[in-house]
Amino acid sequence: MSAVTLTGITKQYDDGFTAVDGLDLSIYDGEFLVMVGPSGCGKSTTLRMIAGLEQITSGTIKIGDRVVNGLHPKDRDIAMVFQSYALYPHKSVYQNIAFALRVARVPKAEIDQRVRDAAKILDLTDQLDKKPANLSGGQRQRVAMGRAIVRTPQVFLLDEPLSNLDAKLRVQMRGEITSLQQRVGVTTFYVTHDQVEAMTMADRVAVIHDGLLQQVGPPQELFDQPSNLFVAAFIGSPPMNLMEASITTNAHDRLMCQFGSTTIELTDMSSDAPLRGFIDKPVVAGIRPKDFQLATESTAQLHAYVTQVEALGHERILYFDLDAQRVVVQIEQDEVQSLDDAGTRIAARFPSDTNINSGDTIPLTVRVDNMHFFDPDSGSRVG
Repeated sequence: MSAVTLTGITKQYDDGFTAVDGLDLSIYDGEFLVMVGPSGCGKSTTLRMIAGLEQITSGTIKIGDRVVNGLHPKDRDIAMVFQSYALYPHKSVYQNIAFALRVARVPKAEIDQRVRDAAKILDLTDQLDKKPANLSGGQRQRVAMGRAIVRTPQVFLLDEPLSNLDAKLRVQMRGEITSLQQRVGVTTFYVTHDQVEAMTMADRVAVIHDGLLQQVGPPQELFDQPSNLFVAAFIGSPPMNLMEASITTNAHDRLMCQFGSTTIELTDMSSDAPLRGFIDKPVVAGIRPKDFQLATESTAQLHAYVTQVEALGHERILYFDLDAQRVVVQIEQDEVQSLDDAGTRIAARFPSDTNINSGDTIPLTVRVDNMHFFDPDSGSRVG
């Protein structure tokens, strides 16, 4: 096993387009790191540069103690798993898994032992004589994983490996890949556009957008403390509610947050010092859907007219309108904002047994200690 260190990695194409811009990132020895971001953000380009399939424009890539910038992919001691599986259709499962070992002239007895050990781990023992066409999507993905692990590489690189599977199978394979990585302990770099994969599989998550690294940290940290507006809008489903707001003080010098006609006293914040720099200035206020709570009429901070209810079995998502200006963060490069994006639609998450329906007006409070604030100019988190 080896750590992977990227220092100042940039990829610029001949037409001037910069796919990755000055990326600094460390993948620790034995870590499962997931890079997530929208389509075209530079995540697959980063993986391909680590693999040696894409030449870097500038910067340094180290695998372990070796600088591998000029090394051929076969000399980097990495194993890749592709979105398309890349299996040989005319070869059996056994032959597909064994292929790289045979090319490397590993002794026949050792090949057989490694292949059968991998097949046992991946529950493929009964499939070794079959051709890929006779396997399910999940089994094909396991074969691709088996072909990688028999090589005992220093690093696994996985490029959107689950995107061709149906939703139920993706859930199953997420667990299987995570368990496999923990068992073999190989340093793993996994790229995906699916934030659920990132949040459920990773030791740490790296969020990338327009070729720039936005934040790296444990999944819960990205959810609880997004470093900027992009991460706040990208991580979480439904996404964080973001609104234009202003900060003032009351007669007791306590901070007040106003968005539209709603004013909330920020009494439960652990520290309000950073926010005091925004008194009488615009700020972006963020509220996760989970941080709205039902209240009594006497304790309500706002009243919401429910326009839509999504009953998901394990929870209910309520949508309502506020007379506050919503802040829209562009996620996809070619995303076209609709007229509704300038509206005030707010999402709130409640337990499945909450008896609320469309057309109801409900009293709500906000968990002030969980509110998020961002500088509208830089997009950076306040505090």
